Amino acid sequence: METPLGETPQALVGHPDNAIVWHDDRLFLLDQRALPAEIRFLACHTAADTAHAIKAMVVRGAPAIGVAAAYGVALSAREHFQRTPADWRAGVEQDLDRLAAARPTAINLFWALARMRRLLAALDQLDPVPALLTEAERIHRDDIAANRAIGDLGAALIGARTDVITHCNAGALATGGYGTALGVVRSAHAAGKIGRVYADETRPWMQGARLTAWELQQSGIPVTLQADNVAASLMARGGIGWVIVGSDRIAANGDVCNKIGTYMLAVLARHHGVRFMVAAPTSTIDVSVASGAEIPIEERAADEVLSCGGTRLGPKGVEAHNPVFDVTPAALVDVIVTERGAIEQPTTEKIAALMEKEP
Repeated sequence: METPLGETPQALVGHPDNAIVWHDDRLFLLDQRALPAEIRFLACHTAADTAHAIKAMVVRGAPAIGVAAAYGVALSAREHFQRTPADWRAGVEQDLDRLAAARPTAINLFWALARMRRLLAALDQLDPVPALLTEAERIHRDDIAANRAIGDLGAALIGARTDVITHCNAGALATGGYGTALGVVRSAHAAGKIGRVYADETRPWMQGARLTAWELQQSGIPVTLQADNVAASLMARGGIGWVIVGSDRIAANGDVCNKIGTYMLAVLARHHGVRFMVAAPTSTIDVSVASGAEIPIEERAADEVLSCGGTRLGPKGVEAHNPVFDVTPAALVDVIVTERGAIEQPTTEKIAALMEKEP
Protein backbone atom coordinates (compact mmCIF):
# COMPACT_ATOMS: atom_id res chain seq x y z
CA MET A 1 0.00 0.00 0.00
CA GLU A 2 2.92 2.41 0.62
CA THR A 3 3.68 4.54 -2.40
CA PRO A 4 6.86 6.51 -3.18
CA LEU A 5 6.39 10.25 -3.47
CA GLY A 6 7.35 10.08 -7.13
CA GLU A 7 4.05 8.36 -7.89
CA THR A 8 1.88 10.94 -6.12
CA PRO A 9 0.72 14.31 -7.50
CA GLN A 10 3.75 16.46 -6.72
CA ALA A 11 1.76 19.69 -6.45
CA LEU A 12 -0.06 18.27 -3.43
CA VAL A 13 2.86 16.88 -1.45
CA GLY A 14 3.25 18.50 1.94
CA HIS A 15 -0.01 20.51 1.95
CA PRO A 16 -2.22 19.79 4.99
CA ASP A 17 -5.31 20.72 2.96
CA ASN A 18 -4.60 17.82 0.61
CA ALA A 19 -4.21 14.88 2.97
CA ILE A 20 -6.89 12.92 1.07
CA VAL A 21 -6.41 12.80 -2.70
CA TRP A 22 -8.17 10.84 -5.44
CA HIS A 23 -5.66 10.59 -8.29
CA ASP A 24 -5.14 8.17 -11.16
CA ASP A 25 -8.03 5.96 -10.00
CA ARG A 26 -6.48 5.49 -6.58
CA LEU A 27 -7.06 6.93 -3.13
CA PHE A 28 -3.94 8.55 -1.70
CA LEU A 29 -3.77 9.20 2.04
CA LEU A 30 -1.06 11.28 3.66
CA ASP A 31 0.35 8.94 6.31
CA GLN A 32 -0.20 10.92 9.50
CA ARG A 33 1.81 8.43 11.56
CA ALA A 34 5.00 9.62 9.85
CA LEU A 35 4.47 13.38 10.23
CA PRO A 36 6.27 15.70 10.66
CA ALA A 37 9.52 13.82 10.14
CA GLU A 38 8.47 12.32 6.82
CA ILE A 39 5.88 13.17 4.19
CA ARG A 40 4.66 9.98 2.55
CA PHE A 41 1.44 8.89 0.94
CA LEU A 42 -0.19 5.48 1.07
CA ALA A 43 -2.18 4.35 -1.95
CA CYS A 44 -5.42 2.48 -1.28
CA HIS A 45 -6.51 0.20 -4.12
CA THR A 46 -9.36 -1.57 -2.27
CA ALA A 47 -11.86 -1.06 0.52
CA ALA A 48 -9.73 -3.40 2.65
CA ASP A 49 -6.76 -1.07 2.17
CA THR A 50 -8.93 1.87 3.19
CA ALA A 51 -10.33 0.15 6.29
CA HIS A 52 -6.81 -0.81 7.36
CA ALA A 53 -5.63 2.79 6.88
CA ILE A 54 -8.48 4.05 9.06
CA LYS A 55 -7.88 1.50 11.80
CA ALA A 56 -4.11 1.96 11.75
CA MET A 57 -4.39 5.77 12.11
CA VAL A 58 -2.94 6.53 8.68
CA VAL A 59 -5.98 8.78 8.39
CA ARG A 60 -7.72 10.04 11.53
CA GLY A 61 -10.18 12.70 12.57
CA ALA A 62 -13.89 12.08 12.23
CA PRO A 63 -14.59 14.06 9.03
CA ALA A 64 -11.47 12.71 7.30
CA ILE A 65 -12.43 9.15 8.22
CA GLY A 66 -15.86 9.70 6.67
CA VAL A 67 -14.40 11.10 3.45
CA ALA A 68 -11.87 8.27 3.17
CA ALA A 69 -14.56 5.66 3.79
CA ALA A 70 -16.73 7.12 1.01
CA TYR A 71 -13.87 6.69 -1.44
CA GLY A 72 -13.39 3.19 -0.01
CA VAL A 73 -16.93 2.29 -1.10
CA ALA A 74 -16.13 3.40 -4.66
CA LEU A 75 -12.98 1.25 -4.57
CA SER A 76 -15.04 -1.69 -3.34
CA ALA A 77 -17.58 -1.33 -6.14
CA ARG A 78 -14.82 -1.19 -8.74
CA GLU A 79 -13.14 -4.32 -7.38
CA HIS A 80 -16.30 -6.40 -7.17
CA PHE A 81 -17.86 -5.18 -10.41
CA GLN A 82 -14.69 -6.11 -12.30
CA ARG A 83 -14.63 -9.51 -10.63
CA THR A 84 -18.33 -10.43 -10.83
CA PRO A 85 -20.29 -7.90 -12.94
CA ALA A 86 -23.59 -9.71 -12.44
CA ASP A 87 -23.27 -10.07 -8.66
CA TRP A 88 -21.16 -7.24 -7.24
CA ARG A 89 -23.49 -6.15 -4.43
CA ALA A 90 -22.67 -8.96 -1.98
CA GLY A 91 -18.98 -8.10 -1.96
CA VAL A 92 -19.70 -4.39 -1.52
CA GLU A 93 -21.97 -5.14 1.45
CA GLN A 94 -19.15 -7.05 3.13
CA ASP A 95 -16.80 -4.14 2.55
CA LEU A 96 -19.32 -1.69 3.98
CA ASP A 97 -19.32 -3.74 7.18
CA ARG A 98 -15.53 -3.86 7.14
CA LEU A 99 -15.28 -0.08 6.82
CA ALA A 100 -17.88 0.49 9.54
CA ALA A 101 -15.90 -1.66 11.98
CA ALA A 102 -12.65 0.25 11.46
CA ARG A 103 -13.35 2.95 14.13
CA PRO A 104 -16.48 2.72 16.31
CA THR A 105 -16.68 6.24 17.76
CA ALA A 106 -16.40 8.61 14.78
CA ILE A 107 -20.01 9.16 13.71
CA ASN A 108 -18.93 10.75 10.41
CA LEU A 109 -17.81 7.29 9.32
CA PHE A 110 -21.33 5.91 9.67
CA TRP A 111 -22.86 9.08 8.23
CA ALA A 112 -20.75 8.79 5.07
CA LEU A 113 -21.41 5.07 4.72
CA ALA A 114 -25.16 5.63 5.15
CA ARG A 115 -25.06 8.22 2.37
CA MET A 116 -23.24 5.77 0.10
CA ARG A 117 -25.71 3.00 1.01
CA ARG A 118 -28.65 5.16 -0.04
CA LEU A 119 -27.07 5.72 -3.42
CA LEU A 120 -26.25 2.02 -3.78
CA ALA A 121 -29.88 1.13 -3.19
CA ALA A 122 -30.93 3.34 -6.09
CA LEU A 123 -28.41 1.96 -8.61
CA ASP A 124 -29.18 -0.59 -11.28
CA GLN A 125 -26.93 -3.46 -12.31
CA LEU A 126 -24.81 -1.34 -14.62
CA ASP A 127 -21.32 -0.18 -13.60
CA PRO A 128 -21.84 1.47 -10.16
CA VAL A 129 -18.40 3.07 -9.92
CA PRO A 130 -18.99 6.42 -11.70
CA ALA A 131 -21.99 7.31 -9.54
CA LEU A 132 -20.31 6.20 -6.30
CA LEU A 133 -17.12 8.06 -7.09
CA THR A 134 -19.11 11.20 -7.90
CA GLU A 135 -20.86 10.92 -4.53
CA ALA A 136 -17.57 10.40 -2.66
CA GLU A 137 -16.13 13.48 -4.35
CA ARG A 138 -19.27 15.42 -3.42
CA ILE A 139 -18.91 14.36 0.22
CA HIS A 140 -15.30 15.53 0.09
CA ARG A 141 -16.20 18.93 -1.42
CA ASP A 142 -19.13 19.41 0.96
CA ASP A 143 -16.86 18.82 3.94
CA ILE A 144 -14.37 21.44 2.78
CA ALA A 145 -17.18 23.95 2.21
CA ALA A 146 -18.66 23.19 5.65
CA ASN A 147 -15.28 23.70 7.30
CA ARG A 148 -14.79 27.09 5.68
CA ALA A 149 -18.24 28.15 6.88
CA ILE A 150 -17.41 26.88 10.39
CA GLY A 151 -14.17 28.83 10.31
CA ASP A 152 -15.88 32.09 9.47
CA LEU A 153 -18.74 31.60 11.95
CA GLY A 154 -16.37 30.64 14.75
CA ALA A 155 -14.01 33.53 14.05
CA ALA A 156 -16.93 35.96 14.25
CA LEU A 157 -17.50 34.90 17.88
CA ILE A 158 -13.99 35.86 18.95
CA GLY A 159 -13.85 39.47 20.06
CA ALA A 160 -10.61 41.11 21.10
CA ARG A 161 -7.29 39.64 20.00
CA THR A 162 -6.39 36.72 22.26
CA ASP A 163 -4.36 33.56 22.61
CA VAL A 164 -6.12 30.18 22.44
CA ILE A 165 -5.58 26.55 23.42
CA THR A 166 -6.41 23.60 21.20
CA HIS A 167 -6.21 19.87 21.81
CA CYS A 168 -5.41 16.96 19.50
CA ASN A 169 -5.70 17.80 15.79
CA ALA A 170 -8.90 19.18 14.32
CA GLY A 171 -7.27 20.77 11.33
CA ALA A 172 -7.07 20.09 7.62
CA LEU A 173 -5.46 16.73 8.31
CA ALA A 174 -8.51 15.62 10.28
CA THR A 175 -11.00 16.68 7.61
CA GLY A 176 -11.47 16.90 3.88
CA GLY A 177 -9.60 20.21 4.06
CA TYR A 178 -9.28 23.53 5.97
CA GLY A 179 -10.19 22.02 9.35
CA THR A 180 -12.82 22.52 12.03
CA ALA A 181 -11.18 23.87 15.20
CA LEU A 182 -8.11 24.89 13.23
CA GLY A 183 -10.42 26.23 10.52
CA VAL A 184 -11.72 28.67 13.15
CA VAL A 185 -8.13 29.43 14.13
CA ARG A 186 -7.14 30.05 10.51
CA SER A 187 -10.08 32.37 9.85
CA ALA A 188 -9.63 34.21 13.16
CA HIS A 189 -5.90 34.62 12.65
CA ALA A 190 -6.50 36.04 9.18
CA ALA A 191 -8.84 38.56 10.82
CA GLY A 192 -6.16 39.55 13.34
CA LYS A 193 -8.01 38.04 16.29
CA ILE A 194 -5.52 35.36 17.41
CA GLY A 195 -2.03 36.07 18.63
CA ARG A 196 -0.76 32.60 19.48
CA VAL A 197 -2.07 29.04 19.62
CA TYR A 198 -1.01 26.76 22.46
CA ALA A 199 -1.22 23.18 21.20
CA ASP A 200 -1.47 20.35 23.71
CA GLU A 201 0.89 17.51 22.75
CA THR A 202 -2.01 15.01 23.14
CA ARG A 203 -0.70 11.77 24.53
CA PRO A 204 -0.41 8.95 23.61
CA TRP A 205 -0.42 9.48 19.81
CA MET A 206 0.94 13.03 20.11
CA GLN A 207 -1.37 14.47 17.45
CA GLY A 208 -0.88 17.96 18.84
CA ALA A 209 2.89 17.70 18.79
CA ARG A 210 3.19 15.99 15.42
CA LEU A 211 0.21 17.29 13.47
CA THR A 212 -1.30 20.47 14.90
CA ALA A 213 2.05 22.16 15.47
CA TRP A 214 3.10 21.22 11.93
CA GLU A 215 -0.17 22.43 10.37
CA LEU A 216 -0.08 25.77 12.13
CA GLN A 217 3.56 26.22 11.21
CA GLN A 218 2.70 25.51 7.57
CA SER A 219 -0.05 28.16 7.77
CA GLY A 220 2.25 30.77 9.32
CA ILE A 221 0.29 30.90 12.59
CA PRO A 222 2.37 31.32 15.80
CA VAL A 223 2.19 28.08 17.79
CA THR A 224 3.66 26.94 21.08
CA LEU A 225 3.62 23.27 21.98
CA GLN A 226 2.91 22.27 25.55
CA ALA A 227 2.44 19.12 27.61
CA ASP A 228 -1.22 18.34 28.22
CA ASN A 229 -0.88 19.07 31.95
CA VAL A 230 0.33 22.67 31.41
CA ALA A 231 -3.10 24.03 30.45
CA ALA A 232 -4.24 24.83 34.01
CA SER A 233 -1.23 26.97 34.89
CA LEU A 234 -1.38 28.68 31.48
CA MET A 235 -5.01 29.64 31.98
CA ALA A 236 -4.26 30.87 35.51
CA ARG A 237 -1.56 33.16 34.12
CA GLY A 238 -4.11 34.94 31.93
CA GLY A 239 -4.22 35.86 28.27
CA ILE A 240 -6.16 32.79 27.09
CA GLY A 241 -9.59 33.75 25.81
CA TRP A 242 -10.75 30.49 24.26
CA VAL A 243 -10.25 26.76 24.15
CA ILE A 244 -11.18 25.63 20.63
CA VAL A 245 -11.57 21.91 19.87
CA GLY A 246 -13.24 19.60 17.37
CA SER A 247 -15.44 16.57 18.00
CA ASP A 248 -15.86 12.98 16.90
CA ARG A 249 -19.52 12.78 17.93
CA ILE A 250 -22.02 15.18 19.49
CA ALA A 251 -25.07 13.73 21.23
CA ALA A 252 -28.62 15.05 20.85
CA ASN A 253 -28.32 16.99 24.13
CA GLY A 254 -25.06 18.69 23.17
CA ASP A 255 -22.67 16.42 25.05
CA VAL A 256 -19.39 16.34 23.11
CA CYS A 257 -17.23 13.28 22.54
CA ASN A 258 -13.69 14.19 21.57
CA LYS A 259 -10.07 13.17 22.08
CA ILE A 260 -9.24 12.09 25.62
CA GLY A 261 -8.29 15.17 27.65
CA THR A 262 -10.98 17.43 26.19
CA TYR A 263 -13.23 17.06 29.24
CA MET A 264 -10.34 18.08 31.48
CA LEU A 265 -9.80 21.23 29.40
CA ALA A 266 -13.50 22.11 29.62
CA VAL A 267 -13.46 21.85 33.42
CA LEU A 268 -10.32 24.00 33.61
CA ALA A 269 -11.76 26.56 31.19
CA ARG A 270 -14.96 26.97 33.23
CA HIS A 271 -12.96 27.44 36.45
CA HIS A 272 -10.71 30.09 34.89
CA GLY A 273 -13.38 31.97 32.96
CA VAL A 274 -12.07 30.85 29.57
CA ARG A 275 -14.69 30.24 26.89
CA PHE A 276 -14.96 26.76 25.38
CA MET A 277 -15.80 26.32 21.68
CA VAL A 278 -16.50 23.08 19.82
CA ALA A 279 -16.21 23.32 16.03
CA ALA A 280 -17.75 20.47 14.04
CA PRO A 281 -19.93 19.86 10.97
CA THR A 282 -23.54 18.75 11.45
CA SER A 283 -22.50 15.31 10.18
CA THR A 284 -20.83 14.92 13.59
CA ILE A 285 -24.13 15.38 15.43
CA ASP A 286 -25.81 12.07 16.23
CA VAL A 287 -29.41 12.70 17.26
CA SER A 288 -29.94 8.95 17.74
CA VAL A 289 -28.03 9.09 21.05
CA ALA A 290 -29.72 11.12 23.78
CA SER A 291 -26.55 11.89 25.71
CA GLY A 292 -22.83 11.25 25.76
CA ALA A 293 -23.36 8.28 28.07
CA GLU A 294 -24.64 6.31 25.05
CA ILE A 295 -21.59 6.96 22.84
CA PRO A 296 -19.25 3.96 22.53
CA ILE A 297 -15.73 4.89 23.63
CA GLU A 298 -12.95 3.17 21.73
CA GLU A 299 -10.25 1.57 23.89
CA ARG A 300 -6.93 1.06 22.14
CA ALA A 301 -3.97 -1.14 23.01
CA ALA A 302 -2.32 -0.65 26.40
CA ASP A 303 1.09 -0.54 24.75
CA GLU A 304 0.30 2.92 23.36
CA VAL A 305 0.42 4.24 26.94
CA LEU A 306 3.12 1.93 28.28
CA SER A 307 5.52 2.84 25.47
CA CYS A 308 6.66 5.98 23.67
CA GLY A 309 8.50 6.09 20.37
CA GLY A 310 8.95 2.33 20.42
CA THR A 311 10.58 2.37 23.87
CA ARG A 312 8.74 0.79 26.75
CA LEU A 313 8.41 3.11 29.74
CA GLY A 314 6.00 1.25 32.02
CA PRO A 315 7.20 -1.72 34.09
CA LYS A 316 6.36 -5.19 32.83
CA GLY A 317 3.14 -6.52 34.29
CA VAL A 318 1.59 -3.07 34.76
CA GLU A 319 -1.80 -2.54 33.13
CA ALA A 320 -2.80 0.63 31.26
CA HIS A 321 -6.12 2.35 30.69
CA ASN A 322 -6.23 3.77 27.16
CA PRO A 323 -9.62 5.24 26.18
CA VAL A 324 -9.27 7.27 23.00
CA PHE A 325 -12.09 9.72 23.79
CA ASP A 326 -13.94 11.31 26.67
CA VAL A 327 -17.30 13.09 26.92
CA THR A 328 -17.62 16.76 27.83
CA PRO A 329 -21.07 17.54 29.26
CA ALA A 330 -23.04 20.15 27.33
CA ALA A 331 -23.16 22.30 30.47
CA LEU A 332 -19.42 22.96 30.08
CA VAL A 333 -19.67 23.93 26.39
CA ASP A 334 -20.09 27.64 25.69
CA VAL A 335 -20.75 27.26 21.98
CA ILE A 336 -20.95 24.60 19.27
CA VAL A 337 -20.17 26.00 15.82
CA THR A 338 -21.41 24.16 12.72
CA GLU A 339 -21.79 25.09 9.08
CA ARG A 340 -25.50 25.74 9.71
CA GLY A 341 -24.90 28.13 12.59
CA ALA A 342 -23.63 28.42 16.15
CA ILE A 343 -25.41 27.26 19.31
CA GLU A 344 -24.63 29.04 22.58
CA GLN A 345 -25.12 26.91 25.72
CA PRO A 346 -26.31 23.84 23.75
CA THR A 347 -29.43 21.94 24.76
CA THR A 348 -31.51 19.17 23.21
CA GLU A 349 -33.99 21.73 21.90
CA LYS A 350 -31.30 23.91 20.34
CA ILE A 351 -29.60 20.91 18.71
CA ALA A 352 -32.93 19.73 17.27
CA ALA A 353 -33.69 23.19 15.86
CA LEU A 354 -30.24 23.37 14.25
CA MET A 355 -30.64 19.98 12.59
CA GLU A 356 -33.99 21.06 11.12
CA LYS A 357 -32.34 23.93 9.24
CA GLU A 358 -31.77 23.48 5.54
CA PRO A 359 -28.19 22.37 4.74
